[in-house]
Amino acid sequence: MNFRKRFSNPQVGFQMAPMVDIMFLLLIFFMAATIFAQWETKVGITVPTADTGVRAERTPGEIIVNLDAEGRMYVNNVEISIDRLKGLLSQVAETFGDQPIIIRADAKTRHEAVIGVLDVCREVDIWNVAFATIAPGEKDGE
Repeated sequence: MNFRKRFSNPQVGFQMAPMVDIMFLLLIFFMAATIFAQWETKVGITVPTADTGVRAERTPGEIIVNLDAEGRMYVNNVEISIDRLKGLLSQVAETFGDQPIIIRADAKTRHEAVIGVLDVCREVDIWNVAFATIAPGEKDGE
């Protein structure tokens, strides 16, 4: 009597489907991050000009805090209070550590509002902070 199995084990090859799924998810993530970053510059803020400086490359996940001329704060085109900003940045600092924060203040914003955002960043231990400016003759959002 022959009790051996007559079934052969097929060789399992490299599966491409999971890799393709991951690539599509990454593509969608970066496309969405790019679209949200472009929307951030459409709040209606006139950024001040600067003769010096280096054009920084946009990085996915950076947080842009917009300050209009009256000192109101916007994140993701939603007006927020200083307390909500502190809660948001606290969560970001705990989760991502060295997350870049960009302060995009209107040229007519009071200095007090900008210092308020800087104080919140310091309180939640975020030190990677930059200010958005534009070169003379350039339009905002380019």
